[in-house]
Amino acid sequence: MTAKPFQISVSDDVLNDLRTRLARTLFTAASDTTSWAAGADPGYLRELVTYWADGFDWRAAETALNAYPHHIAEIAGRQVHFVHLRGRRAEGAPAPLPLILTHGWPSSFVEMLRVAERLADPAGHGGDPADAFDVVIPSLPGFLYSELPQGPFTRRGVAETWHTLMTRTLGYRRFGAFGGDIGGGVTQWLGALYPGEVAGVHVTSAVITTDFREQPPTAEEEAYLEALSAYDATDRGYSEIMCTRPDTIAAALADSPAGLVAWIIDKYRDWSDCGGDLETRWDKDTLLTVATLYWATGTIGSSFRQYYDYPQNRPVPNITVPSAVTLSNEPAYANIPRSLTERICTDLRHWSTPERGGHFMAHEEPEQVANELRAFFRPLRSGS
Repeated sequence: MTAKPFQISVSDDVLNDLRTRLARTLFTAASDTTSWAAGADPGYLRELVTYWADGFDWRAAETALNAYPHHIAEIAGRQVHFVHLRGRRAEGAPAPLPLILTHGWPSSFVEMLRVAERLADPAGHGGDPADAFDVVIPSLPGFLYSELPQGPFTRRGVAETWHTLMTRTLGYRRFGAFGGDIGGGVTQWLGALYPGEVAGVHVTSAVITTDFREQPPTAEEEAYLEALSAYDATDRGYSEIMCTRPDTIAAALADSPAGLVAWIIDKYRDWSDCGGDLETRWDKDTLLTVATLYWATGTIGSSFRQYYDYPQNRPVPNITVPSAVTLSNEPAYANIPRSLTERICTDLRHWSTPERGGHFMAHEEPEQVANELRAFFRPLRSGS
């Protein structure tokens, strides 16, 4: 299995059609006097769409993205896109440790670029060159340039694909794994399935996969689960739609770029550690880079598959490799008891609650995440 170089290239026809659609956007009125209380704020959306149509420079963004080494590999008959940053190895320093970073929804490889630069070149960012990583950032199946699997989208299935990518396509004998959200689930499966090749796993959201059949929840765990359920009652409208009627909402978002970006930024604001001000974490150019990638590839609908197929996921088996958690500062995970993670991670070596950085922590706090990854993997590098 080999990988071939790839470059992002959006045609002028696609861009011209996008601008035409943006210019013809029909905006709704706000349903609540409090900004963002009822979803994407119409005033901010109008501002963002106006800039997207007549201000945002996609070609500059495309050039910046193509400065990274993109590749396409075929695995199990499906196309997998990934960025591959080779670590900068100082003379006399050990070989960089391979590390795969997996994003979640509604995200992309773009989320991981800021931290990847710090991981691949620690000396260039004030760190120790001995901490360098070879960084691999794949796009999840159905996201952007990666194709959906032949069967259901499961986190186990993605982990199996990532293992093939790392060991057979790229030839790594041993590697680490990091992720949050869907990427956290994939990362946990990597640790559970491949203890011989996975040096350690690090997640930013302690994904709960236990079914409590063998050991009922403790009082602390039960309180957390009740609080999580109460939060979900006000937040899960998006997921209920994508779990049950993904093709219906996809039809609207595939036809309206304004609708597409509204669907995305609602979650970027709600889940980021931004204090209600989205652009403290995501500037307009980055938001629109992600939105344009989704639009140009027509993959917002296929990105929903992991929601529709979610019932086909199974609980993660025990993870015996060294594990680490850096909790994201978002309602769904900020107060999760450590004991829930210890139920499946039998060698939990690192538990951190920095109270900075939300759902997209690698983008929001890249220096923090880089430091946590360096510290966790430093004693695990031997044999890589």
